[in-house]
Amino acid sequence: MSVQLPTSSASTPEQQSSSRNRVAAGVALIAIGLLLVVVQILKINIPGWLFLGGLGAIFLAWGLLTRTFGLVIPGGVLGGIAMGIFLTELPLTGMTDGASGGLFLLGFSLGWALLTLLSPLTNERIQWWPLIPGGIMAAIGAILLLGGFGLQLLTLIGVAWPLILVVIGVYLLLKRR
Repeated sequence: MSVQLPTSSASTPEQQSSSRNRVAAGVALIAIGLLLVVVQILKINIPGWLFLGGLGAIFLAWGLLTRTFGLVIPGGVLGGIAMGIFLTELPLTGMTDGASGGLFLLGFSLGWALLTLLSPLTNERIQWWPLIPGGIMAAIGAILLLGGFGLQLLTLIGVAWPLILVVIGVYLLLKRR
């Protein structure tokens, strides 16, 4: 006669997390597939910003549900590109190419800022690094919106920044001694 111990029907937290991640991955892949199928079969001519924004939203939801920052990154980047495209397609009369590019970069930088804002929902700490590319894009976009003066300023920065790197390098070498 053997005695069997009762088994627990409750799963471990790791099993629950794995199951949640698998379900979220399945739902995300189905959503992406359906989006692509609908566009292909119905030959819908949806704006590029809306398509990219939809993909970005799927990745954002997937990353937040699974608490995976690596999935939030493409969501923020795609969302930023979608916002940039949307801003450039606004019917603003008399907008120059420089201003259009500036608006695109400002919209794109919002996607990078979104990564920092959403990072606490996926990790135990805030991810600050997305503010570096986002801040650079926002600064260049704002300068482009200044028009001719902004283009002259960017030209000056283009000449000066390599020299600044040389000065910083020399400083680090001399400081070491």
